[in-house]
Amino acid sequence: MSEQPFVPVLLGADINVYSMARAFHEAYGIKTIAFGRYPSGPCYRSDIIDYRVCENNSDPAVVLKNVSAVAAEHPDKKVFVLGCGDDYLTAIAANLARYPANVIAPYIQLSLMERLIHKEHFYQLCDQYGIDHPATFVYKKGMGHDFTLPFGGPFVVKPAESYTYWDHPFPTQKKAYILQTREEVDRTLDEIYESGYADSVIIQDFIPGDDSYMRVVTNYSGEDGKVRLMCLGHVLLEEHSRFGIGNHSVIITEYEPELCEKLRSFLEDLQFTGFSNFDVKYDQRDGKFKVFEINCRQGRSNYYVTGAGYNLAKFLVEDRIYHRPQELVVTKNRHLWQVVPMKVITDHVNPAYLEEIRALRKLGAWVNPLLYKADRNPIHKAHILWGQHRYIKWFNLSMGKANARKSTGHVSE
Repeated sequence: MSEQPFVPVLLGADINVYSMARAFHEAYGIKTIAFGRYPSGPCYRSDIIDYRVCENNSDPAVVLKNVSAVAAEHPDKKVFVLGCGDDYLTAIAANLARYPANVIAPYIQLSLMERLIHKEHFYQLCDQYGIDHPATFVYKKGMGHDFTLPFGGPFVVKPAESYTYWDHPFPTQKKAYILQTREEVDRTLDEIYESGYADSVIIQDFIPGDDSYMRVVTNYSGEDGKVRLMCLGHVLLEEHSRFGIGNHSVIITEYEPELCEKLRSFLEDLQFTGFSNFDVKYDQRDGKFKVFEINCRQGRSNYYVTGAGYNLAKFLVEDRIYHRPQELVVTKNRHLWQVVPMKVITDHVNPAYLEEIRALRKLGAWVNPLLYKADRNPIHKAHILWGQHRYIKWFNLSMGKANARKSTGHVSE
């Protein structure tokens, strides 16, 4: 392990985890410990990650046990624990008062976290703080079909609370649904509640526009509740598969100070701390950016920030290890992040953006977080390259050339 005075512990096994591990390795030459459920994924057999397979990895008791074990392995170091999925976040937050003294868990209290990640409560906060969001109807279990929607189709339907939603699987289950008719809405509501899900469901006005109308805003808030970093990404392509729908695939960084200022005020008033990201879509009908949700963590596409020159691990370490004050940074430079090969981009990204994508690549202002030269394990490399190749087939199947410009709506990472 590195001579640095800290050890990162990441919970999860996906691109989110690998991207943060790469950020720590680039900045400090440090190897990250990661706990994942299966011996697979981009973290498995990586040279920059001590990957440990653990069943029931998101159970709060298991999280406490694993983090405490790492803290005991490194009693002379600080141990960062970062969750890379919402189930990990709530498990971490549930244990905030129980970790050993050398553990740093940069998160808000569980009560506030649950309020923010529950979409019904989040939209109430948006209304309170003047943050634009899509027109919304909150459906409660037991309402049946006898209700009137204040907007016409297409409609977006999604659970207000994702964690318990996935605890009740059913054959047609999706992260979110884009539905054309009221009859489809009624049928989908029936399927959701017949599965055993009991919380509210969000029905929203569908904002028109393809993937290129999407934005993501990634932030770091210091221990004092002051925002230190904000980076807006212009999403150009998302996944369209059943379970991956909405996962970002191509992003170019952009500067939108008015939107960032509104979100900064929101975060600081709540005394938020740690990483966050907002999913946003530009509504061409009224010229407004409309927020869909907040994730109380760095997102799956977090390396779009680090790759643009603003290493997320550094912001965390400067704040929580060295306690150095830092003025707010709102990024301005243009930089390309892609997690798919160029073949997918040329086939499926809105053609209006292809010229700039090629220009940024020619300038070297681009990155694929999975292609890291310092990670030399040949089996790991082969797995990553094969995964890149498979993206071509996956996107063709899930989108199809004829449907390449259709929007997924507003599904988060």
